[in-house]
Amino acid sequence: MPVITIRGQYGTWAAEIGELIAQKLNIDYVDREIIAGVAERLRRPSTSIEEKETPPSTLMGRLSEAMAQTAYLGDNIYAGIYSPLWEIPLNDTHYLSGLEYMIKELAGSKSIVIRGRGSQFILKDFPGAFHVLIVAPVEVRVKRIMEKLKICEEDARKEMARFDDGSREFVKRYFRADIADPINYDMVINTNHFSIEGAASIIVDAVHWLSD
Repeated sequence: MPVITIRGQYGTWAAEIGELIAQKLNIDYVDREIIAGVAERLRRPSTSIEEKETPPSTLMGRLSEAMAQTAYLGDNIYAGIYSPLWEIPLNDTHYLSGLEYMIKELAGSKSIVIRGRGSQFILKDFPGAFHVLIVAPVEVRVKRIMEKLKICEEDARKEMARFDDGSREFVKRYFRADIADPINYDMVINTNHFSIEGAASIIVDAVHWLSD
């Protein structure tokens, strides 16, 4: 099974599609929220030894080991790995090494779907990696954000701009690349024309075809 990276603009359903792909392929899915949740559990004083000593074959175990290896870079790097992109200092020259280590550890140990974090650039030469970009028209994205967050159009546009600007600057700073350039991806899907199920099925079919 391959390693799949997926990213999308806010309101494109990239997260939902990524999770469904992982379910269909019966492999792990990881994004910033999952990494943050594991980090919170590991740092919580009340966490038991049994919870910390998770099997390395599990997603939490793999994340735990990767986090332990990046701890030497300091708390700022450790926290930055799972912080929103707009909160990561763009002048932090040590951040990338910790991020690269974690992404490569996750990709190297088992098939997985990874959303965002520059994974498509970190794993661009990784054998078997399949990189997907999810897009949608601005007005479609705004409507989805309004419905999801229960906010007005103005606030939805602000949220969308904050996410998009943070992602663009993050990739430009750390990877010297244009996050929206389709040449960086193996497949681009416009969810204006596909449902979450439809988009996930297309990606799964493509992955199966490539692995045959």
